[in-house]
Amino acid sequence: MDNFSKEEVEVVVVGACPSSIVVSTYCCAYLWKKKTYDRLQLHLSKDFCSLPFMPQATSSPKYLSKNEFIQYLDGYVEHFKIKPKFQTCVELAFYNNDEKKWNVKSRHVTSGEMEWYACDFLILATGENNGGYIPKVVGIDNFNGEIIHSSDYKFSEKYKDKKVLVVGSRNYGMEIVFDLSNYGCHTSIVIRSPVSFSISLYLVFTFIFFVFLHVNLPLSLVDIVIAKFAKFNFGNLAEFGIPQSEKGPCYVKISKGTSPVIDVGAIGKIKLEKIKVLLGMSEIKEHKVVFENGKEHQFDGHFCYWIQKCCYQMAKAISIFIDDGTLMNEFPNHWKGENRLYCAGFSKRGLAGISMDPITIVDDIKTVKGDKI
Repeated sequence: MDNFSKEEVEVVVVGACPSSIVVSTYCCAYLWKKKTYDRLQLHLSKDFCSLPFMPQATSSPKYLSKNEFIQYLDGYVEHFKIKPKFQTCVELAFYNNDEKKWNVKSRHVTSGEMEWYACDFLILATGENNGGYIPKVVGIDNFNGEIIHSSDYKFSEKYKDKKVLVVGSRNYGMEIVFDLSNYGCHTSIVIRSPVSFSISLYLVFTFIFFVFLHVNLPLSLVDIVIAKFAKFNFGNLAEFGIPQSEKGPCYVKISKGTSPVIDVGAIGKIKLEKIKVLLGMSEIKEHKVVFENGKEHQFDGHFCYWIQKCCYQMAKAISIFIDDGTLMNEFPNHWKGENRLYCAGFSKRGLAGISMDPITIVDDIKTVKGDKI
């Protein structure tokens, strides 16, 4: 380490997700630009999808498309003159007790050039879902069809008339299975875990805020009201093989950070049997998948929807994450570690949480510094 000169800076931000803007990708908002499908549209109102100090334009639609949100992020970078160091991988970070500073070692992925930074504040903003994960199901290496992660799915036309299995029933999985079905695919979906559905996440949040501000009802009662409203709209989904959550969406959102699934039309197709609901997988063969009830189904393509909370190894080394990538500190104290270490975008509260974290972190830095930034 003594052979390297260190650049003295106040703050180092690691990541290029919306929470940050030194990174291994080559553009800002890499996941949005390269790891989402073409027809993706936000289900949360634009009021909840803006970053600090730059609200969405009044002329933009209430629910942004993928390209519209990307344009907003690029405009944010340009407006604040943010200049990230792309294609740069952080290999090591540690707190130097003698210097009372964080030391960060980075490497340019193309040239291999190494750089050292010494900073007063270190912010990790790589995002919760910056890496795809496909688990090793028994026989998966023997499957002759195509296996891709949901982040590599772009459009459905190439799968027309094929039998496709989507594994995972959260929002992205339900959207993909609906998209595939709309374009002539023979589509099935694996749903193992209990799911809460809603026709609009915006309506759910609005209702929750109204109750807290004006009625002061307990969350358990709010959950009962939302659950009854969902059952009125969707009926008894257990009849169609969809396990229902015993906990309400408010409880699940606060305790696990998981949002209810927004129905974009998949439920109607499941009821019409245009989308099949299947149990968990037990084995994969050359052309078939064996399920937990012993039944076998043949597929041409097989999508895995699992997402790995993929954090830098150096983050675990400085004891802010536990082994599964979850932060050691729970919300609302998740954002702060020891010795002026911070995390942004790991609250499991979507874009709204991503917007909150930077403000909280900047306010804390201002307090530590004792002046305005």
